Amino acid sequence: MSAELFLEIGTEEIPAGLIPGALEDMQRLLCKGLEQARITYGPVQTFATPRRLCIAVADVARQQQRQELEVTGPPARIAFDAEGKPTKAAEGFARTNGVDVSELKTIETPKGEYLFLSKVIEGGVSAVQLPGILDSVISNIPFRKSMRWKDLDVRFARPIHWIVALYAGEVVPVVFGDIQSGNLSRGHRFMAPDEFAVTGLADYLSSAEAHHVIPQIDKRRQLIEEQLAELAAKIGGQINPDPELLEEVSYLVETPQALAGHIEGRFLALPPELLITSMREHQRYFTLVDEQGKLLPHFITIANTLATDPAVVVAGNERVLRARLSDAMFFWQEDQKSSLESRLEPLKKVVYQAKLGTSFEKIERFRTLAVELAAQLNPEIEGLVERAALLAKCDLETGMVYEFPELQGVMGREYALIEKEDPRVATAIFEHYLPTQAGGDLPSDDVGAFVSLADKMDTLCGCFSVGLIPTGTADPYALRRAAIGILSIILGRNYPLSIPALVTRSVALLEQKAERPLNEITAEVVEFIRLRMVNMLGSQGLPGDVVDAVLSARFEEPVDALARVEALADLKGREDFEPLAVAFKRVVNIIKGGVEQKVDTPLFEADCETDLQMQLTQVLGGLELQLEAGDYAAALATIAGLRPAVDNFFEGVMVMADDEKVRTNRLALLTAVSRLFTDIADFSKISA
Repeated sequence: MSAELFLEIGTEEIPAGLIPGALEDMQRLLCKGLEQARITYGPVQTFATPRRLCIAVADVARQQQRQELEVTGPPARIAFDAEGKPTKAAEGFARTNGVDVSELKTIETPKGEYLFLSKVIEGGVSAVQLPGILDSVISNIPFRKSMRWKDLDVRFARPIHWIVALYAGEVVPVVFGDIQSGNLSRGHRFMAPDEFAVTGLADYLSSAEAHHVIPQIDKRRQLIEEQLAELAAKIGGQINPDPELLEEVSYLVETPQALAGHIEGRFLALPPELLITSMREHQRYFTLVDEQGKLLPHFITIANTLATDPAVVVAGNERVLRARLSDAMFFWQEDQKSSLESRLEPLKKVVYQAKLGTSFEKIERFRTLAVELAAQLNPEIEGLVERAALLAKCDLETGMVYEFPELQGVMGREYALIEKEDPRVATAIFEHYLPTQAGGDLPSDDVGAFVSLADKMDTLCGCFSVGLIPTGTADPYALRRAAIGILSIILGRNYPLSIPALVTRSVALLEQKAERPLNEITAEVVEFIRLRMVNMLGSQGLPGDVVDAVLSARFEEPVDALARVEALADLKGREDFEPLAVAFKRVVNIIKGGVEQKVDTPLFEADCETDLQMQLTQVLGGLELQLEAGDYAAALATIAGLRPAVDNFFEGVMVMADDEKVRTNRLALLTAVSRLFTDIADFSKISA
């Protein structure tokens, strides 16, 4: 027998960004609670609006599962005294497990005789367990930001106003703060604020819609998309694609209504990206474009009410937008009265970070590093790189970016173009912030890529230099993102750059700021970046053990490391890989640190030793060329050809011979074999 479990937490408006994570945690906590209580359950569904978090679990068993326990206790010699009477150890073991000492038995183990208990715990009624489970769920949803209200000793993303908790249609008693659970939900705050009774999920969904609430996120998103497309077609344009805005708006409304407004023609003189960003970030407006991608003088907003007079709502939105874009127009005109370069002087007084100096000092550091990257990889653009690095942060001192911080880089590019800077320099000013997230767009040109690498590396090394190192999930300076950005650019543009060398140079530029030895900082930053690459490649579907094996063996050039990972992953996918891995693991395990000694062939006592030495000599020349060319697939195939000789060696001789000279010679031979692949990967980390 089973029944449905339903929970709704009604709140004040929760920020859209907190809702997806809250639903995931809500489901995780509830499923974990049911499993720990030995209550089986069926499919789980979650729902949400700005004012409610809901979860419904089908087929929740009415009885807990029966449990058979076998528990080993203390040694019998401790549990009983010389007269065979139970000691405190035995009594404590019995008490902990809820049984009488007389129910304890003994069992023979490899370590001797121990107390043993075998018992069956019958399943109780699930309804008795559910209040505690639901209380734990509500209390333990982890929000990035939570709050307290009134004088209550509870925290949640926003104050809770009602709780619906039902099992088999009956109320599950739960108390959170001063709210007692019941069976009454509430409709839309403005259009249908009355309470309505709930008996289960199906009833809830239909009743909620009758009260102007659509709990299903996918349904709201689809409605918004349909309304956007319909309005755009009427206007004669199409929606400027913005999946992230669509997702966010879906969490901002309970019943969506799309309304189209007009942008005054004079504002179209502003850069399109400025208009789009301003409307998106501040108003959550969707923009429209024509068939050529040109911005149209219209916007669409998603209202959270079904307006009785849409014209009034549209007029209000147009008025708000007019004021905001008027400010933008003012800053746009005022900013052009001063050149970008003239804003370097004010940056000398802007503190970038208390221990790392001013923004101008940071510019000087990453400009030096960027120019050196250009000299190494593309000397022809050194001048462009230096100019782009010099101007990269100047728009931070413009009125536009001060008012609209999300436009940094965008405005630098636009002002640079107006001032007739080289287009590649202007583009680099914008692109040096890329990528802004994992998997995001990368700089399209070497100029922007070099400045971006230098800026991110200076941020990373600077923070490590003064002890601002991420801990756990706390990363206030976004250093993980910086490291991933560095790796993404290097891999995406196939730069043959050494991470240790790049970090060493960046740390050297920070010598006057560093609070610890430079070599320690360098080692920590390199390891930090290496671990980011381990996670990055693992998330791309490459075998975790292969990634770990390769990056543990040698981490210098990310492009080279990726090539080794891909070659080894391909080799691992073959049927004959397991015996190869076993053989090479055996080599690594038996030599431990290795023997740095030349192999002495006169000490060979068996043909298998001679054969392995001969084959090793034969592959060395070709292998060296393959490794120099970075052809790791061919190199691994060459090394794999040694496996029969390695197998025969282990079968034909005892490596750890009694004769010390023979033993050392055999270890030296195996060390030479291991040197073939230890620069490619640490085979001891491969799971065959």
